[in-house]
Amino acid sequence: MGVFKYSLLDFLFTCVGLVFFLLDIGLDIWTVVTFYQEKAYASLGILLLFLLGSSVLVQAFSWLWYSYEDFNRETKAEKCLSQKQLKLLHVLQLGIYFRHAGVVEVSLRSFFTKQPCIHEDFAVYLSHDLSMLRLIETFSESAPQLVLMLTITLQRGHLEPVTVLKAVGSASAIAFSMTMYHRSLRSFLPEKEKQKLTSSVVFFAWNLFLIASRLTALALFASMLPCFIFTHFFCSWLLLFFFAWRSKTDFMDSACGEWLYRATVGLIWYFDWFNVVEGRTRYRTAIYHGYMLADISLLCGLWCWKMTSAEHTYFQVSPLYAVITAVSVVAVYILGICFKLIYYKYYHPNLVKEQLKGQASDEAAQGPQFETFHTDEIDFASNPQWDQGDADDFPQTLMRACIGDIGIADRIGSCLPAPEVKRCNKRMRKLAENFYS
Repeated sequence: MGVFKYSLLDFLFTCVGLVFFLLDIGLDIWTVVTFYQEKAYASLGILLLFLLGSSVLVQAFSWLWYSYEDFNRETKAEKCLSQKQLKLLHVLQLGIYFRHAGVVEVSLRSFFTKQPCIHEDFAVYLSHDLSMLRLIETFSESAPQLVLMLTITLQRGHLEPVTVLKAVGSASAIAFSMTMYHRSLRSFLPEKEKQKLTSSVVFFAWNLFLIASRLTALALFASMLPCFIFTHFFCSWLLLFFFAWRSKTDFMDSACGEWLYRATVGLIWYFDWFNVVEGRTRYRTAIYHGYMLADISLLCGLWCWKMTSAEHTYFQVSPLYAVITAVSVVAVYILGICFKLIYYKYYHPNLVKEQLKGQASDEAAQGPQFETFHTDEIDFASNPQWDQGDADDFPQTLMRACIGDIGIADRIGSCLPAPEVKRCNKRMRKLAENFYS
């Protein structure tokens, strides 16, 4: 099992992600206040449902992962809380902020400590959990919120260039979260350095086109048939949840947690594809994209029909423009599929799970969930600082060192190599197996 490296680029991405996280909180508060001032109570209620529901979901996963690891915490930010205080913070929807603080703390320590490899390994471990939590938050809050904003804009009939840029920026932020998740998976590759930045760019483009097309189709449909969008979501989610259950996922360490994960997978699949089982998923992916392409075509077709036939619509467009809009949305989704094929053709490494970093033995797998220690033995013959007398009389030498006769650091510590601490995030490793094998 190779040591995970935490590069300066990973640290910069962590800091940028934290800035976007805080900015997203500020924008959510601003949006809530705006809806309240405009007396748009229906939109305000839906937005609060998205925000609170997403927060509860993310905090639930965070708490479950702490419990699976027997509440082992190695950062000062997390150690300052007792188990009861940590539970209270999760109930108050504040637990994830300490995860962010822990990642920033250990990231800084990895650059300013004398043994960076130990902290680098742990920084990667913590960032893995954080990237998964951000992914869950993205598809439980950001994606539905963008659909709501686009729907309100379409209903008001004021489609300005600034609004379009804001929508593209929000969709790009969602695709960026997927790219950060992809970079977390890449840390398990044995030759990560050979994975060019181009692969992440293509990965970002594929997700941007797929997500933008899906969210636009949902917004077009919701702008004309707002009541039916909830029925559409529930029926689609129920079907996708069924397939997640039939996939026999094995991600969480408890039965209740696994059902929660499968329900979350159904939610993510409502917007974008997500690998949940290892092995070849070519046929599953083809069926999923075929279903999504048919669903997007149906949603755009219904919107086009309502726009050209309804007497009272929020704004009038010619039948030609309506058809061009509907066809363009479908075409963008097809373009995203093309970029996905390019990624899998030229940039995706196909590996068996034994080739990925973090492969632990069966005995280690039954021990701690995230930690394995390896320390080299003391070789007296090969170390020039030890003579044969010290080797033959090691207990007395150690005793004299302890009482100050000789320096312990000079006689013993200097010959002991720094312990190689290797941590592997079991959850993210499973996802890496699903994606690369």
